[in-house]
Amino acid sequence: MKIREVRPEKHNPEQHLTYKNAVLITFAGNFILAILKSFLAWLTGSSAIFSDAANSISDTFYSILMGLGLHLSQRPADQSHPQGHSRFEPFVSLFISSAMGFAGITAIWQSFDRFLAGTVTTHLGLPTLVLIGAALLKIGMYRIVWRLGTRVNSPAIKASARDNLVDVLTTVTALAGVWGANLIHPYFDPALGIVIGLWILRSAWQTATENIGYLAGRGASPELIENINKIALETPGVKDVHRIIADYVGPKVRVDMHIEVDGDVPLKNVHTIVELLKEKIETIPDIDLVFIHAEPYQEAED
Repeated sequence: MKIREVRPEKHNPEQHLTYKNAVLITFAGNFILAILKSFLAWLTGSSAIFSDAANSISDTFYSILMGLGLHLSQRPADQSHPQGHSRFEPFVSLFISSAMGFAGITAIWQSFDRFLAGTVTTHLGLPTLVLIGAALLKIGMYRIVWRLGTRVNSPAIKASARDNLVDVLTTVTALAGVWGANLIHPYFDPALGIVIGLWILRSAWQTATENIGYLAGRGASPELIENINKIALETPGVKDVHRIIADYVGPKVRVDMHIEVDGDVPLKNVHTIVELLKEKIETIPDIDLVFIHAEPYQEAED
């Protein structure tokens, strides 16, 4: 019998379509906003709007990276990657966080430069209209992209959705900067530009640490482990569970567990018990693969 060296995988056209839609929505929305905000920043000279525009430009670039990463992560397993290419997704997410970090640093630098060079006030009409429209668009993008990311349990798509939500806050802050510069003091604008930059850096840090955890083998949550244990103990034929090791290998969890079954049960029946349990656990959205070791049950000594 030929030894299988590559994991079997099933083609999921619905998942591919979901990834494609998420990437297209993210890129199109960010590209449109990057153009509008860049023009508005050039027209008004507002530091807060410039910071928000820098954020949208970085979002556009990371949309392209996200599309590339999701495409690579969906490639089937082969000899070079026998367990599949899913690790590409959190790896590309690190590039996304780097682009976000660069945008945050650029925004802070420009705002400090505006402090030193002097401030300006702008007309409120066009900036108000554009920024309110941008915030509403980002709210819509967040709702749609988060729903798509949840459907396929994709950390990259969920990270993009969270970034859309952060963008709503940065856009509202930019609008507050424009109004504050006119109604309170001109320095209000670059001050909120710095706030936006710091907010972007915070979001970049959260995205980076989450995906480093996926790549470094971060452990699964206690709630997930308890759920796995409960499913096992409710499976007919399983007498006890004495080991569950669950950690992230890429964006999903792989489980190594030891169960105990009646030692007098025929091997064929033990195999049936193991396959049934494996199938039940792998229906959990966060789970990728499950490895189960069956051992003879031993009564606990008093």
